[in-house]
Amino acid sequence: MAISNPVVNKVFNDLEAFRDYCTTETDRSGNPLPFDEANLYNDKSWVWKNYKKWQNWKNAKQRARGRK
Repeated sequence: MAISNPVVNKVFNDLEAFRDYCTTETDRSGNPLPFDEANLYNDKSWVWKNYKKWQNWKNAKQRARGRK
């Protein structure tokens, strides 16, 4: 079943990207980050803040590669 609503599609894509981030990244002790759907778009959640910082860093890295 394909989702035709672009807003709903964006939410599911963001949720999947957030889940991938939480399962692949680790904290300082080497433990995987806790994944909770309730943290999606929650600016008070430290996991969501770290995800947004990581996303911005990744985008800046790609922009810097394009300048060279």
